[in-house]
Amino acid sequence: MKLATPMSRAASSHHTIVALGLFFSLLLANAWILPAEVAFLPLAEVKPGLEGVGRTVFAGDTVEEFQVKILGVLHKTGPGQSIILARLSGGPIHRTGVLQGMSGSPVYVGGKLVGAVAFAFPFSTEPIAGLRPIEEILQASALPPRRLLAGLRSPLEALPEAETRSIGDFGIVELATPISFSGFTEDTLRYFAPALRRAGFHPMQTLSGGADNATPQSISAEPKPVLPGSMISVQLMRGDFHVAADGTVTHVEGNRIYAFGHRFLAAGATELPFARASVLALLPNLSTSFKISSAGEWLGSITRDTNSALVGELGRPARLVPVSIRVHGLESERSYRFEMVNDRLLSPLLLQMSLYSALDATERTLGPGSVRVMGLVQLEGTSVPLRIQNLYSGDLNVPLQASLGFTTPVTYALQNSLGAARLSSVDLSVEVFEAKRQAQIDQVWTSKRIIRPGETLDIRVVLLGEGGQEIQRQLAYQIPVGAKPGTLYISVADGPSTNASELRSLSLGELRPTDQLVQFLNSLRGNLLGYVRLWRTDPAFQIQGSNLPDPPPSLSLILGRGQHGTTQLPRSSTIAELTFDAGGLAIYGSRTVQVEIKE
Repeated sequence: MKLATPMSRAASSHHTIVALGLFFSLLLANAWILPAEVAFLPLAEVKPGLEGVGRTVFAGDTVEEFQVKILGVLHKTGPGQSIILARLSGGPIHRTGVLQGMSGSPVYVGGKLVGAVAFAFPFSTEPIAGLRPIEEILQASALPPRRLLAGLRSPLEALPEAETRSIGDFGIVELATPISFSGFTEDTLRYFAPALRRAGFHPMQTLSGGADNATPQSISAEPKPVLPGSMISVQLMRGDFHVAADGTVTHVEGNRIYAFGHRFLAAGATELPFARASVLALLPNLSTSFKISSAGEWLGSITRDTNSALVGELGRPARLVPVSIRVHGLESERSYRFEMVNDRLLSPLLLQMSLYSALDATERTLGPGSVRVMGLVQLEGTSVPLRIQNLYSGDLNVPLQASLGFTTPVTYALQNSLGAARLSSVDLSVEVFEAKRQAQIDQVWTSKRIIRPGETLDIRVVLLGEGGQEIQRQLAYQIPVGAKPGTLYISVADGPSTNASELRSLSLGELRPTDQLVQFLNSLRGNLLGYVRLWRTDPAFQIQGSNLPDPPPSLSLILGRGQHGTTQLPRSSTIAELTFDAGGLAIYGSRTVQVEIKE
């Protein structure tokens, strides 16, 4: 056996010290993702009278403890769900009650994690909370993503309603998520606040600040540890507009965190950057008190948004969508630049609010006016952008029309893509006019009431503009030789009305490849043109978006099986479509007349 020499023993000792030094360096550098050995208390062992502690932030970013006494368990409050009732005490809770922003605050009994604060009783005079059991929180990562919504839906309609569970004569509800808005006009929040509250948010103006000197890609190399009870701020938008939603971390498992103890939007798989939050003040409120906070350094990304918790990954950067809005007003021009989350439910809503606020801050929303919106929305996975070009006009709140008209196709694109379409960039140019720039379809008539194949039919349209201005347009259509006898309908309408007549026959919830989806949305008609649609009640079919009117009986039998993307249109078949303009005015209204084709 070879004995170690003093030199070899020294070298060995040196290597050991170096190795230990490297180990502790790595340990410190990765302190925020060290797995915590935490025992869990099963719901079956939760009994009335048990006492424990909860952890949350009341001031700054220091995690503090409060006392908890278990009152009992409400079983089957939902499919496979239960709620643990508990009385909270300690710290400022005696004067604030259960706070918005405490969502996700972990509760321990005998050192074991039992669940997280997630529910409250509005207007309660005692700090009684509902806890989400830890089993339900840990199952969050295994839940499937939320089903895509069908149809052309506005962003507000796409938001799911918050859960409200009635227990006896009282209602226990999920703690509303404090969501702060900076850079938006008061009218914007006033209009959107009711829908946001229905979705479980508590909108607040300028009660939270963002870390403008940091980005989701510049995550600190040596952040402070993220602990159960730490407060985080999910950053939805940064730049000229800033939006953040605050809650508390329940459990840290390696580089994975569980937070909030309830859903944010139940959007399933998502990518929402989050930062550390620091509490500036607590604001007692008769309904539900809340925390006023400010965001700090970026920590990572929320990757799943489920019914029972948010699941995130520390150190993971998030991709945000760059947005540019230029408003050319009557007397000034203003540009807005910001980045927002890439989420199929939130992104359209944030875009609608941003455009509405940009218009509201630049021009008046009351009285007659017009807004022209032009731009490009680029989706990932396709080189063809979604083209935006429309003119909105009216007597009241035209910015609302414009913002809704712009975001509705974006909502549809994000929710109905076969490949889960994601936004790449948004570039908008908006022009504001003080007067109403619209023309109403007033009269429609034809040169003949009875016509034969091969003859030309003249169609005359009269539109009425502001101040009684009369605009006339004449179009001609030659009846094809060999056309069958019968009634031919002529519908003259604006773009949205013409779209609606065709969309009734389409499966709006059908998932499509992104390229095909963008092509379909770009084919939708705007209101800068009027459309003359000639149609019959003969059977027709639509094959991958193209009409096939009145096919031969043998072909109708084959197509009637509904295969290969074929849709039967039994009510009408479009024979031809003509267009006309009104000199740059938005066209509204519709009229239908008919002629008889005879041999």
